[in-house]
Amino acid sequence: MFELRPFDRRNNRVSAYDPFREMETLERAFFGDGFWGGRGAGALAAFRTDVQDKGDSFLLEADLPGFKKEDIHIDLDGDTMTISAERHSDHEEKDKEGSYLRCERSYGSYRRSFDVSGIEESGMTAEYADGVLKLTLPKKQQTVSGARRIEIQ
Repeated sequence: MFELRPFDRRNNRVSAYDPFREMETLERAFFGDGFWGGRGAGALAAFRTDVQDKGDSFLLEADLPGFKKEDIHIDLDGDTMTISAERHSDHEEKDKEGSYLRCERSYGSYRRSFDVSGIEESGMTAEYADGVLKLTLPKKQQTVSGARRIEIQ
């Protein structure tokens, strides 16, 4: 059945426990693809979302503080909805004298994808205020066929 879950390679894993794969995952999270800007979706490349079931729709709330509305994009491709945002680094251009002692604010591309196979795309709405993107995703109406009898010939 339909679930509004982020895509994750580990969600579909059916194989047995493999300690080498687990160590590789730990190593990638600690050293490689993660926080320090590797190629994967680590701590900086993802943003947090909450999904609520409102009965006839879902409410998806994504924390995107510090973004401009025009830097956030919501794309639909088949049954996949992708929310992407890009933050640019302005401190390099503003400060030519090197007065920054420490610069920890992150910049780069952020992206999350969701399965929206049970969503009525024409009724989707989005609003962005106070650093929170709110998407209302109406559920597709399930057609329940009535009971009927088939005559034998």
